[in-house]
Amino acid sequence: MTDSASTFLTRLDQRFGGLVTRSSICCKQVTIELAPVHLHEVCLALRDEEEFSFEQLMDLCGVDYLTYGKADWETSDTTSTGFSRGVSAGIYQTDSDTRPRYAVVYQLLSISRNQRLRVRCYAQGEPPRVCSVVDVWSSANWYEREAFDLFGILFEGHPDLRRILTDYGFIGHPFRKDFPLEGNVEVRYDPDKKRVAYQPVTISNRISVPKVIRDDNRNGNANSSKGAGNA
Repeated sequence: MTDSASTFLTRLDQRFGGLVTRSSICCKQVTIELAPVHLHEVCLALRDEEEFSFEQLMDLCGVDYLTYGKADWETSDTTSTGFSRGVSAGIYQTDSDTRPRYAVVYQLLSISRNQRLRVRCYAQGEPPRVCSVVDVWSSANWYEREAFDLFGILFEGHPDLRRILTDYGFIGHPFRKDFPLEGNVEVRYDPDKKRVAYQPVTISNRISVPKVIRDDNRNGNANSSKGAGNA
C-alpha cells in the first residue's frame, strides 16, 4: 500500500538522516536532495532495502539553473498562467542562490510498494560531475548519455559515455541555457564535394515575444464597456 507523502518522507529522514541535504513535498510528490558523495550509496539502499524497493529508474534528466528565479515577463494577473504576459525587465528575482548551476534529477518507482520518489543531486566542478548509477539501474545507461550530450554533465564510471542524440562532430551542449537557439553551425549538401558540409549558421534568431497587455481600447476587450457607453 502507498504511504502518504508525509509518512514516506518521515521514513526517508529516519533512514538516511544527514545524507539527505534537503527534502520537500510538492503536489504529493516527495523530493530528496543528495550530495554527489552520497548519491551511489543512497541509490543502492533505495533499490535493495525492502522498506523502499525502488526497482525501476523511470527517468533521469539534467537541469540547468543558470537563470533560475529570474523573470522579465510577468504581470500581476497572469504570472502563474504564462499567457499574455507583459515585459518588465528584472521585475522578479530571488535572493542570490549559491547552488551549483547543474543538477541531475532521478525519477524512481517502487512497483511492489506503489511508491514514487524524486531524487535531485547537484553536479560539482567544471565540467559538472556526478557518479553513474548504471550499475544500480541499467536503464540509466542511455539516460546518462542523453544528459551528457545535452547538458555536458559527466557521469563518472559510465561504461560508454558518448553522445546519443547530436552528431559525432557536434560542439557544445544544446540544452544549456546559454547555448544559442539557432546553434553555431548548420549543414548543407555540397554538390562539389558530393557530401554534407558544415558551415557557420546563416539564419537569424527569431524570438516569439509574448503579447503585451495594455489597459486601453487597443486590445479590444479591456475597455470595451467604455467604448459601448460612449457610442
